[in-house]
Amino acid sequence: MHLNLVKLAVGCDSVKDLRGWIADRMKQAKRKGLPRHHIHITRMTPKRDEELLAGGSLYWVIKGEIAAREKLIGIEPFRDSDGIGRCRIVMKPQVIAVRPRPMRPFQGWRYLSAADAPPDLGSNAASVAAMPEPLRRELRDLGLL
Repeated sequence: MHLNLVKLAVGCDSVKDLRGWIADRMKQAKRKGLPRHHIHITRMTPKRDEELLAGGSLYWVIKGEIAAREKLIGIEPFRDSDGIGRCRIVMKPQVIAVRPRPMRPFQGWRYLSAADAPPDLGSNAASVAAMPEPLRRELRDLGLL
């Protein structure tokens, strides 16, 4: 069974913002002739990389909720120019909206088992993800999402 990661999308206000941010990064990568993968650099390297790469995703927490995910395709430890160990988390640049679920703030990333991961929104994803965040939260709290 695969394993997932959870990470805060700092500075991101919605799934729409996350998609726009990633689209901008992909345009920059194309201009520079780089592979079009979404890369997020972290300080710590996940130790359970085989489980993560066996079908796992990085779930993004936006405004206190797990709201979207991207498929993991690589874990690349490296040393930066100052000699500090870092890790590139490489993802397929396709944001998939998931059923929102509250999550408290934390630092870094956390493991998330496949059994605990929220399901994808499916055919309603585009319309739900396009809703203003306060409206989506209120509908979720009322049990309508």
